Amino acid sequence: MNDNTLLNSYNTPFESIPFEKIKQEEFKSAIEEGILIAKQELNKIIENSEKPTFENTMVALESVGKKLNIISSTFFNLNSAETNDFLQNLATEVSPLLTEYANDIIFNDRLFNKVKEVYTNRDPSNLTPEEFRLLEKTYQDFSRNGALLNQQDKQKLREISNELAVLSVKFGQNVLKETNDYFLHLTEENQIEGIPASIKEMAELEAKKRNLEGWVFTLQYPSYIPFLTYAKNRDLRKEIYTASMQRAFKNNEFNNEEIIHKIVTLRDKKAQLLGFNTYADFILVERMANTPTLVYEFLDDLLSKARPFAENEINELMHLAEKDGIIELMPYDHAYYSEKLREEKFSFSEEELKPYFPLNQVLEAAFKAAKKLYGVSFLERKDIQKYHSEVITYEVLNENNEHLALFYADFHPREGKRAGAWMTSYRGQYKQGKENIRPHISIVCNFSRPNGNTPSLLTFNEVTTLFHEFGHALHGILADTVFESLSGTNVYWDFVELPSQFMENFVYEKDFLKTFAIHYQTGEVLSDEKIDKIVESANFMQGYQTLRQIGLGLLDMGYHTNKLKPEDSIENFEQEQTKKAQLYPHIEKTCISTSFSHIFQGGYAAGYYSYKWAEILDADAFELFKEKGIFDKETAKKFKTLLSKGGTQNPMDLYIDFRGRKPMPEALLKRAGLLK
Repeated sequence: MNDNTLLNSYNTPFESIPFEKIKQEEFKSAIEEGILIAKQELNKIIENSEKPTFENTMVALESVGKKLNIISSTFFNLNSAETNDFLQNLATEVSPLLTEYANDIIFNDRLFNKVKEVYTNRDPSNLTPEEFRLLEKTYQDFSRNGALLNQQDKQKLREISNELAVLSVKFGQNVLKETNDYFLHLTEENQIEGIPASIKEMAELEAKKRNLEGWVFTLQYPSYIPFLTYAKNRDLRKEIYTASMQRAFKNNEFNNEEIIHKIVTLRDKKAQLLGFNTYADFILVERMANTPTLVYEFLDDLLSKARPFAENEINELMHLAEKDGIIELMPYDHAYYSEKLREEKFSFSEEELKPYFPLNQVLEAAFKAAKKLYGVSFLERKDIQKYHSEVITYEVLNENNEHLALFYADFHPREGKRAGAWMTSYRGQYKQGKENIRPHISIVCNFSRPNGNTPSLLTFNEVTTLFHEFGHALHGILADTVFESLSGTNVYWDFVELPSQFMENFVYEKDFLKTFAIHYQTGEVLSDEKIDKIVESANFMQGYQTLRQIGLGLLDMGYHTNKLKPEDSIENFEQEQTKKAQLYPHIEKTCISTSFSHIFQGGYAAGYYSYKWAEILDADAFELFKEKGIFDKETAKKFKTLLSKGGTQNPMDLYIDFRGRKPMPEALLKRAGLLK
């Protein structure tokens, strides 16, 4: 028995991660040992003197490094959700080790020759469709990642990959540091005019935590967004907005500009080495939108349709702002006047809705939706170890009350947690002999925490976020494939947002909304009138939101299609790439790129457009549910099949199997109110 907790059998319910026993000092040696074990498993395949077959090569290769995958997933998930200086420093040490190990597999000529032999002699009639997909995908992974290069170029690629691994970690660390370091300390009542009582209470608690009088606002979403939305003091709105837009963009050691230049240059070199014109060309080979031209055409077409609507929306805000003597509307005014316009148009504010959406109630509603759609239920378990006391753990059961998955939910901001919301997994799903190894899935969010007797209350926007991440979680939970590398969310990146965005539709369905929009104190159901207004407001600011997403998509594509020159300033480059989608004047010395973690730390490089792409799929898919009934059993059964098949089929084929045809873009434009 090994004295390293991570390397032993876990002896926990469902072999869940023994978080409470893990010492953080164990991670490095566990990862190093995990790599050694994986290499021994690889050597068995390489040294096997029998003729390469699908079984002794592809299936054997798929089984390599299972323990390492769990250890490294655990490490990087903690580094995102509950990090500290030790883990951050360790991330810069272990990232190159794991990259080196991945390269050792891709660049092993003897191994690739075996894969190539199986691929060259493939006979589809002797393989299941899933086996055929695995074979094609594995061969393509090897060939497009450098297996066909000469030794000199392989060495160059190794060096590039190692450097990128470190830079990506460093980028995220800088953003987290800058997010945590800033706070706005206010002591005068007139400075917080307009801010709702519940938000003031939170700010007062934050101040007390820091031994300060008055109120403290931070760049964490539950603090930052309400301040921009409600603070009457325009100068203070400008200050906090500017602070957010200057994260990792100031003249200090946490500046990300040089890192961006390095990442973009290295990605471009990598693509060139592998025979692609640009990094976007390299990435998009494995996307539904498979060329940069197609992505640009898609974004430009959407832009031309959405821009007139967005301009009308901004004009409406301007009329409101003029009453306050504002001559030029600025980005830090948007949330404030949008909220005023929402109240004027729909007679409700985000703040007054919050008591109707306590977190537990919304989570239960998501669970009920999953039960109605797919027959799954969520049972809280107190015996599953967790990495923080705030995490809630559930066992997921199928319609026959059999174990389906573990589900971890982590909802509140902490200093060690990066901003935003995401879904991740600790263990993927796959089949081993007759055993179906079930997944361990997690969602991580940043919602306001309970305060005294007041539970965590969500804005309607946060209700949508929870359903979004829960949709990703269901994609992982319902996975039912033979091979882990094709399971759950291991799908084309512009398909991965379909299940999450699909779930968002439910929160705008009146009858469903009435089942959970219930005041946490009085038990009163939100009135029909208010619910009608919420449903009616589904398209509120859709033009603006669409242009914002398009702008980020264009920026991402700009970085990854060789447009950034070494002498370019990041601020100017960003302005140039996004100008078609801009609706507000630019504020000097601000930019979003230096904290654009999706593309420089996450997996969205050359893929940010996928949010809008997948919206077409989800709008078109939900249209069928609207026709048949939003919980129609037959339609849900078909959609469950789409979710359970992961990446075992081409996503368009999966979609056509579900819908009976290709998706129609009009569905999105219609839903968003962007059709004249």
